[in-house]
Amino acid sequence: MSTPAVSAVIRKRKANGGFIMSASHNPGGPEYDWGIKFNYNSGQPAPESITDKIYGNTLSIAEIKMADIPDVDLSTLKVTKYGNFSVEVVDPVSDYLELMENVFDFDLIKSLLSRSDFRFIFDAMHAVTGAYAKPIFVDKLGASLDSISNGVPLEDFGHGHPDPNLTYAKGLVDIMYAENGPDFGAASDGDGDRNMVLGRGFFVTPSDSVAIIAANAQEAIPYFTSGPKGLARSMPTSGALDRVAEKLNLPFFEVPTGWKFFGNLMDAGKLSICGEESFGTGSDHIREKDGIWAVLAWLSIIAYRNKDKKPGEKLVSVADVVKEHWATYGRNFFSRYDYEECDSEGANKMIQYLRDLVSKGLPGDKYGNYTLQFADDFTYTDPVDGSVVSKQGVRFVFTDGSRIIFRLSGTGSAGATVRIYIEQFEPDASKHEMDAQIALKPLIDLALSVSKLKDFTGRDKPTVIT
Repeated sequence: MSTPAVSAVIRKRKANGGFIMSASHNPGGPEYDWGIKFNYNSGQPAPESITDKIYGNTLSIAEIKMADIPDVDLSTLKVTKYGNFSVEVVDPVSDYLELMENVFDFDLIKSLLSRSDFRFIFDAMHAVTGAYAKPIFVDKLGASLDSISNGVPLEDFGHGHPDPNLTYAKGLVDIMYAENGPDFGAASDGDGDRNMVLGRGFFVTPSDSVAIIAANAQEAIPYFTSGPKGLARSMPTSGALDRVAEKLNLPFFEVPTGWKFFGNLMDAGKLSICGEESFGTGSDHIREKDGIWAVLAWLSIIAYRNKDKKPGEKLVSVADVVKEHWATYGRNFFSRYDYEECDSEGANKMIQYLRDLVSKGLPGDKYGNYTLQFADDFTYTDPVDGSVVSKQGVRFVFTDGSRIIFRLSGTGSAGATVRIYIEQFEPDASKHEMDAQIALKPLIDLALSVSKLKDFTGRDKPTVIT
């Protein structure tokens, strides 16, 4: 069962919570990653108030009791009872599919996927969404069976790294950038909560993706007929979504990285659509990011824009939708550099060096051609419960809206991952077609210089660039 489907099931069945056992978007299998996560009764990842108590309890464990329960046949949908304890085997897809049919106009999407002049491909990366791709895209929406790539879930993801980005989903990228490639391509990750969206020869950044979904949701997705309640993004995600919130006059929130911070806002009725630059996009239909949902949202937008097109007429493409969005809102050039499995000591020393640096930074300080507006280590106060989270990322924000952000991240099990986020806003439409790496080069050079990354980590190039 995918992580978003677990959230849907907890909510529909009014469970008190649920455990998810997953490698997330990391390499999995007996030799690699595996983790346990707890989602509580609204279906959201457990907030700090719960995880802190769990940790507190681990400090006083005196004994471990083992339940002796015979193996359950997972291939049959049924309830098995052991005294007053019961195990129910449920269909992993049905409750989630029912929810998707209530959120989206499946007839509209089917009208697009059934067109002879529209080609679609979905790469499940041998991960959990392989169980969802055929029932949803093929059986319900009419896509051809051969449009599903790597659709058989494997316990070790076929020795792959099920993270849907330009590096690890290279097979899909090559197909989409080939001459006369498909019109629309997408991928999801190990546990089904992340997504990547591509047009023919065109990559949609996750920061742009959530902004474009938000800008088009009311007209293209029935669930948002009354309009979104509010929008939110994680702090490192680009400011593209901020501009949509401003134009639509919607409440807007900037939260730390971690989906649990969106959940409080959703439960309080303040938030509808949100996203993270780490390929996570979602809404308040559940309390997790949702890879399949994001793909269906994009298909809905493309289908809506082409609903009156006759056979033979040129279709509005993914690239067309993105470029029109930039023309309206401006373009936030954005990139992330990941340095994976760095020596933890060196990475931590680098972050401490940067914290010391921002503590002395003053508005007006010059960094090359950039003038500092402010620098800090991001602190978030939850507007719902007043809880405070600190040390969430070192930020250098410049007067022209450019930003450089440094974070340590680790859902993997080896070393530390250093992440550098680089962003520059460009209102001039004549420059929107520039390659992001070229547009951002002065900021990238500045980030590497300011952080002394090579001195601290010994690394001279990133593992992944997105």
